[in-house]
Amino acid sequence: MQMDTARRALSLLEEFKNFALKGNVIDLAVGVIIGAAFGKIVDSLVKHIIMPLVSLLVPGEQGYLGWKIVVGAKEVPYGLFIGEVVNFIVVAFALYVFTVKFLSFVMKSKQATPPAPTPSEALLAEIRDLLKARA
Repeated sequence: MQMDTARRALSLLEEFKNFALKGNVIDLAVGVIIGAAFGKIVDSLVKHIIMPLVSLLVPGEQGYLGWKIVVGAKEVPYGLFIGEVVNFIVVAFALYVFTVKFLSFVMKSKQATPPAPTPSEALLAEIRDLLKARA
């Protein structure tokens, strides 16, 4: 009984090792890390450049951070929400440009030039053309 449990534990450990060391899992981990870093860059862009420029158009004491609606004793900071919406739009646009435009451009360039026919394919094409000419 104990030997069977040890064998199952080793089998589980082997399966986990095979799963964790597959290329897809490592690629996914790298993608998550790069995505988190990209998110921080976009967040900084929105908070430190875009929204302060927007707050120049609609002045307030603290820029967009000070945009609030006061209802009784409660404050609703809608400026923070607008900042997060702009953040989302920038990230969504960057993902769109990368996934739709850039990747489709790369895929088209790969498909645009078909590989040259091999000598046997060229010979078969020549035979096909001669047979068509005879018929």
